[in-house]
Amino acid sequence: MPGARVASGDRVTLRTQESEDVPFLQRAAANPELRYPLGNSPRNREQFEIPDEDDGTNRFLVCLNGDDAGPGSPDEDDVQRIGGMTVRDADWRRPELGYWLIPEVHGEGYATEMLSLAIDYVFRTYDHPAVGAGVYAFNESSRGLLESLGFEQEGRIRRDRFIDGEYVDNVRYGLLREDWRE
Repeated sequence: MPGARVASGDRVTLRTQESEDVPFLQRAAANPELRYPLGNSPRNREQFEIPDEDDGTNRFLVCLNGDDAGPGSPDEDDVQRIGGMTVRDADWRRPELGYWLIPEVHGEGYATEMLSLAIDYVFRTYDHPAVGAGVYAFNESSRGLLESLGFEQEGRIRRDRFIDGEYVDNVRYGLLREDWRE
């Protein structure tokens, strides 16, 4: 069952990732519609295991909650898993966001709500002046999402990763705390 609720919006909830979520995470990451835009290679269940020790990464499951899903660990029938969210490096430098949603829910506004919840979480939890994210240059949807939330392009790492037969650029974005909406 999904873990405890970390943040909730109108339709989306961020919950802690638990070992029971590994099959969902593995199936989603094996989907080429996600794997190529994220630049990930396929991984087996052991490679998806949730670390026992704190490695400095906050891992969230993105869920749509039913009416009976409470703040603790809800029953399987009370939530629908739709994505994943990470906050990396927040303990020692500017936090970096990583995120994805299953293709079946693309274009329904869940990503905006998910990312807004994560930004609120970071600025409420950590004393950093900014949050960052990286996206491959070809991923126009993700770039548009970041820009719609106030992120500004801060740089480009040319030919950063070999994906689907070619080298692609990684575009770096940042959002200052004072630029985030109240």
